[in-house]
Formats: sequence, C-alpha cells, structure tokens
Amino acid sequence: MKVLVTAEINEEMLKELEKYCEIKIAGWCKELRKLEEDEMIELLQGKDILITSYDPITKKVIDECSDLKLIACTRANPVNIDIKAANDRNIPIIYTPGRNSDCTAEFTIALMMSIGRKIPMAYKSLKDGMHVADEKVKNVVQAGLKEDVTWALGEGTPYVLFKGMQLKGHILGLVGYGSIGKRVGNIARAFGMKIYIYDPFLSEIEINDVVQEKVSFDKLLRESDFITCHCKVDESTRGLMGKEEFNKMKETAYFINTSRGAIVDEEALIEALRERKIAGAALDVFESEPIYKKHPFVKELDNIVITPHLAGATYDAIDNHTKMIVEDVKRFLNGEGMLYEYK
Repeated sequence: MKVLVTAEINEEMLKELEKYCEIKIAGWCKELRKLEEDEMIELLQGKDILITSYDPITKKVIDECSDLKLIACTRANPVNIDIKAANDRNIPIIYTPGRNSDCTAEFTIALMMSIGRKIPMAYKSLKDGMHVADEKVKNVVQAGLKEDVTWALGEGTPYVLFKGMQLKGHILGLVGYGSIGKRVGNIARAFGMKIYIYDPFLSEIEINDVVQEKVSFDKLLRESDFITCHCKVDESTRGLMGKEEFNKMKETAYFINTSRGAIVDEEALIEALRERKIAGAALDVFESEPIYKKHPFVKELDNIVITPHLAGATYDAIDNHTKMIVEDVKRFLNGEGMLYEYK
C-alpha cells in the first residue's frame, strides 16, 4: 500500500507503518501549510491511503483520486473532509476523538485561573513599567517585628487592582459534559469546586459524585461563578450564549470558552464586558479566526483574556493522534475492524 502523509504527525512513531507501506510525506508535515485541491490531487495519484490534518479533502479530490481506499484525519472531528463524497465512494474515514481532550481541559482550567486571578493583567502591568521601583529596594525590618514583605498598599496598588477569585469553594458550570467537559470537571473537583452540569444528552446515572449536579441551563447561568463551554456547533448550540444568557449571570462571574466561537454571540459578550454585567471572560476561540486587530477584545476591553486557539496545541496531542492513526491503519491493512472509524 502507498500512503501520502500531509498531517501534523510524530515522524518517529509513523515509522511503524514503513514495515507495511510505502510512505510519502508532503504538505504540512514538511512545509507547515495546507495543500490546495490540485496539489492534493496530483500527490494522491497512485496512493491508497491519505493521512491528513488540515487539507480540504473535497469531492473533487475524492472523485479524481481513483486509487484512494482510506482517509485518516488526525483531528477530533474530520471537518476538512467531504464525508458524503467519501461515503459515496465507500472510502472509510478514521479520525482521533479525544486526542487533545486532556490538554484542552488543562488549558480551560489555566484560563479560569488567569482571568479569575488577573494574572495576564498583572504581568502586563509590570512589563509596561507600572508598580515597579526605580532601583533595588532593601526591605527593612523594624525592631521587634518579623520580616513582612508587601509590594505596596493603598488605592491603585497591585494588591487592590488585581485582587481576584480563588477556585476552591466556588461553583463551576459546565455547558457540555463530553470528553473535555468531564476532564475539566475532574480537575476542578481537585481544586475543591462544586460542579454544575448542563447537557441535555446526559443521563442522571452519569452523575455519580456528591460535588456534581445536573441542573437546568437557567440555574447554571444564575448560580455559577465560572462557566465553561464544551459544545460542538449545531443548530441547538449556535449562538447559545447570547444577551439573555449573559444578563442572567452573576456580576462577579466569569465566562470561559475553549470549544467553538460560533456558540457565542460576540456582540452580546462585548456588551456584557463593557457594561460590567459579568466580571470577565477568557476565550481561546472566536467568531472569526484569526481575530481582527481592531476587535474590542484586542483593543478595548480590559476584563478579558484572549489566546489564539491554542487549547489543543501540545506535542502530546500529536503523539496521541499519531498512535491512534498508526494502529487503525494497521487494522485496516489486516482487514480488521477499525476502532476510530467515523460513522
């Protein structure tokens, strides 16, 4: 079998397939870029298997590559593949669900702590030359006292400006309780948080811990101190967090999104942040990516933490999806059922 690899992949782990296949590497794996349709068609001639990450595998690509027998996508959702066109050709698709669930969950917690404790704001203030001394300060201990180091006290000092909210003892509202939501909940419990869960597809039997509670969306919005979203985009979740939802949140609550930008009405969130209807937000995903440079999240608002879609960006995720793909390609070659076939 001849294999074309254009994916973001661990090349050492990929060598396992060299025992069974002839492998050609191109595209992202070499040049950090997506291939165009015509490039992909040319490279796929005579190839039996494609392993891809980001390239658009359109109907044209599938129809014009007559030797293609298997498509492997190193993502948790093969959104870059025309599923119907592949099905029409009886070409199975394998993907890698859960490959980046752990790192995304950890990143979600990191954003919660970043906005809740105003860590990026404090960091930026020091790097911008605020709250710093002109020269090295020697701390003097008065007679009879023990050393008491304080940065500064009074209005406008870091202790006042950047005072935040701890996680322990507060309520985390999870919107969506799939692979990532479960992991976020597990980490949050270790911090001593109480967990509210809203997921209409979740049965009560899946809630088996005294600090977890399945609640209505309304209760989650009104009572949570932190709300994190872990939803796929469909007609029921598109624009799920809008003006009405933000108005129901506590003024002291924080909103975090590491799933998809489409579940948030950005104009409603901007209004909520401008008018301090909520305490703040932390976002890794946006309505349009990359975010434009004059966006209020970038240029105006000071109660938001933003990152450029990084939650799944770890070397561990690449190792995870490489292992999953290699093992399933071997099953395909052996005529066995595949564990990660997309249905």
